Amino acid sequence: MQLIDGKATAAAIKKEIAEEVARRVEMGLKRPHLAAVLVGHDGGSETYVRNKVLACEACGFTSSLIRFEDDVTEEELLDCVARLNRDQDVDGFIVQLPLPPHISEQRIIEAIDYRKDVDGFHPINVGRMAIGLPCFISATPKGILELMRRYGIETRGKKCVILGRSNIVGKPMAQLMMQKEFGDATTTVCHSHSAHLKKETLEADILISAIGQPGFVTADMVKPGAVVIDVGTTRVPDASRPKGFRLAGDVDFDNVAPLCSYITPVPGGVGPMTITMLMLNTLEASRRELYITYHD
Repeated sequence: MQLIDGKATAAAIKKEIAEEVARRVEMGLKRPHLAAVLVGHDGGSETYVRNKVLACEACGFTSSLIRFEDDVTEEELLDCVARLNRDQDVDGFIVQLPLPPHISEQRIIEAIDYRKDVDGFHPINVGRMAIGLPCFISATPKGILELMRRYGIETRGKKCVILGRSNIVGKPMAQLMMQKEFGDATTTVCHSHSAHLKKETLEADILISAIGQPGFVTADMVKPGAVVIDVGTTRVPDASRPKGFRLAGDVDFDNVAPLCSYITPVPGGVGPMTITMLMLNTLEASRRELYITYHD
């Protein structure tokens, strides 16, 4: 069994990005600029955005943080998105989710210029990804692909089972794993209500779980020699920890790991790759190669 070290891989990629940025600056090109819009004071969102700012510093990017209180109106937020769309110094930006219930997340996402949508959530990017056109791929699926590539995990022709069907992980992961240019795998999407779930997972050469239920994947669901990618990051109460909780994955790691050829831990597996892939998308946005007609 080999542990897939997402933390070390993410650090190596950030170093590569920083080196490219340094070369670009030496050539007289501007630093990539990532902006983030944060509404309210949700603890998880605060932490995530703070980590994005730190990642920008590590990569040599310019970063901007725009804050709004919970009572911001949808129109005020849409005006902010429009300003960022027009700002030619901003290469890419994200609006941190979740948003307050009085704001339509989908309306905000669709208002973002897809050429600056480094989260990869805009319907145009999602559609382009589905048919194999250049686009921004959402960070978690992109990070999983990059981990498998860097660890030399063969995906072509393999049976891949994905647990979870979310728009952020499950669906895009399935699209990417079945595409010839990426996974080139035989791909099945399952969820907690799938019939014969154990039969499906036992056939998987690659099992990717993004179902959000701690310990859901048990040893009797995993084929010996399988690659197991655990996307789950659920906060579980734990009085012995300073913060009163620990992060738990979807996989019963202690019992599943001995069966695997490769497995990601939680934490330290897929998680660190997510923000790093956002940095990589921002670097791609700064190159302005994905979409030739960047500014109308």
